Amino acid sequence: MMPLALAQAGEVNVIKKITGKPEVKSHLETMGFVSGAEITVINEIAGNLIVNIKETRVAVSKEMAQKIMI
Repeated sequence: MMPLALAQAGEVNVIKKITGKPEVKSHLETMGFVSGAEITVINEIAGNLIVNIKETRVAVSKEMAQKIMI
């Protein structure tokens, strides 16, 4: 298991766990970041990760990406 921040672009991964405070977990879950969901890093721009999750592109900060375990 490793944080999403270390994933390679274009690689399809599965979210195993979300860590952090309850409000952070809740925020990520509302955006579709839940255990078992497939996630692909598209690109990294200015320290943010552009990811594809549930057919939607979302930008997450490196800090948030450290809390998403794949």
